[in-house]
Amino acid sequence: MINAPQRRADALDALRGLAILLMILSGAIHYIVPLPAWMYHAQVPPPAFIFNPNLPGITWVDLVFPLFLFSMGAAFPFALQKKIDSGAPQWKILLQILQRGVLLVWFAIFIQHIKPYSLHPEPTWLDWMTGMLGFVLLFQMLLRLPASVPVWIRAAVKAAGYGGSALLLAVLTYPNGSGFSVGRSDIIIIVLANTAVFGSLIWLWTRNALLVRLGILGVLLALRLTQSVDGSWNQWLWAQSAFPWAYKLYYLQYLFIVIPGSIAGDLMRSYLHSAETEPARPHSGSMSILLVLMLMIVVITVTGLFMRMTTVTVIVDSVYAVCALFLLSNDRTTIGRHYQDLLRWGIYWLLLGLCFEAFEGGIKKDHPTLSYYFVMDGLAIMAYVALSIVIDVFRRGRVVALLVQNGQNPMIAYIAGATVVMPVMALTGIDAAIGALPQAAWVGLAKGTFITAMVAILTSFFTKKKLFWRT
Repeated sequence: MINAPQRRADALDALRGLAILLMILSGAIHYIVPLPAWMYHAQVPPPAFIFNPNLPGITWVDLVFPLFLFSMGAAFPFALQKKIDSGAPQWKILLQILQRGVLLVWFAIFIQHIKPYSLHPEPTWLDWMTGMLGFVLLFQMLLRLPASVPVWIRAAVKAAGYGGSALLLAVLTYPNGSGFSVGRSDIIIIVLANTAVFGSLIWLWTRNALLVRLGILGVLLALRLTQSVDGSWNQWLWAQSAFPWAYKLYYLQYLFIVIPGSIAGDLMRSYLHSAETEPARPHSGSMSILLVLMLMIVVITVTGLFMRMTTVTVIVDSVYAVCALFLLSNDRTTIGRHYQDLLRWGIYWLLLGLCFEAFEGGIKKDHPTLSYYFVMDGLAIMAYVALSIVIDVFRRGRVVALLVQNGQNPMIAYIAGATVVMPVMALTGIDAAIGALPQAAWVGLAKGTFITAMVAILTSFFTKKKLFWRT
């Protein structure tokens, strides 16, 4: 039997793009005149912005990294199954997984060294130019050149990139007078590297054994709950690492997001790989209601947990979830059944997280609680279904095209703000002009929005030109 051509998961790209752009926006908002508390991480509230690990709750800012991790986990079945179907031997796939992990660690270390604000709290023109040079070198290292380009040219371009980056790192110095250090890295990408490697291996070995994959989550849960027991082997294992700058078992907690993402990815791939390439459209009215329900579950959950209205949140989420499943109960279209499968998992993860909410002093991103992981899984699925309805049911892909394009090129989007957009703003005087405006909350928000928009447009340009960075 010949499989039908596999369609691209545009909604998954859009979810990844949404996560990366919201991540940029959350980091670009100025703190000089504070916005409302829900515009920042819940554990770092205004006006003092002092980290308080005992403060429960989440905001929209706390969603963005889990959405990105979930998207990465959901992509495993697409990327790895493609390699398997091509006939690649398992040893080669394993080597590629490890190579990707090493490259992500290198990426994390390199970008943290070239960010202008890492070089100096008040960057000079040389610091801004260094950031832009680093962006150019990353292009050489990570750009996926067409297969039509001779192998020796591709190798020469990459060698020039890595050689230039090594030379740059050798001459840079930092505010404390130190030079290059493997300990100076971007923690988000380090976590991404750890979960990418272990999540890929877990999916590869359990792709036909869902119960085993869930069993691994159970083992991880046991380690997570017992790692604080003094004198236990669990505590010893939790603390062991030959390379703490690159790997910690602590980071693998985020597999509570990545592994559920891979389960959802199996369902996505199965749907997109089905023989029915143009499924009958469900009733547009019911899909409109479902779209509203998905968005409302996300909004109600975040708002309710931030305001500490946990009982109300559980009740409202449960009612909306029952309504969503009832709405799909008689839907016999391929995409309708697909949404049913996804929502069963999404509702399970969400309610599981809400059941854990009272544990560990309430839901928190920092330090992450079990409730946080599972609630994020559920909300990620709701967000994906909402985007899929827009793209796959209503055929309104243009509405979210910018998200899709950024999701297809996430590494460029992640670093372009710090190494291209902000340097250009500083060197052209745009940043100084914004700084001359009256100090007001709306100015900080407008600046963050402008930076995010410029990153989105720049990344979209590279995507349209088929200039992709690949790790």
